[in-house]
Amino acid sequence: MSYWLLKTEPDDWSWDQQVKAGKKGEAWTGVRNAQARNFMREMKKDDLAFFYHTGDEKRIVGVVKVAKEAYQDPTTDDERWLVVDVVAIEPVPTPVTLADIKSEPKLAEMKLVKNARLSVQPVTAAEWKLVSKMVGLK
Repeated sequence: MSYWLLKTEPDDWSWDQQVKAGKKGEAWTGVRNAQARNFMREMKKDDLAFFYHTGDEKRIVGVVKVAKEAYQDPTTDDERWLVVDVVAIEPVPTPVTLADIKSEPKLAEMKLVKNARLSVQPVTAAEWKLVSKMVGLK
């Protein structure tokens, strides 16, 4: 299993909206960065991802699971762009901010710290374990 972090503006697509999408989930649309698209191409069914609110919040608020692997983004005719479907798994007990993550020396190499603008990014198993502990997940 691989781990990821998916970033969204809560005004565009929020954790509450993701939860309301139910067990069917929702396509993670609108990615227009080649590196982020390539990461989406690597995602496999049942991979887990932190759900991260950008903007004023800048914090991890939940965990989602990949329900369907990469396919053509239905919001564009440009075949270069892909989506994956994700389903809400659980909210995090204690949302963790970007500042919290940056203050943890063991996370200094995390993509979120190094390339905070990337909307889809991998998370190593060690990072996943530490951040999961920080947000209060088992």
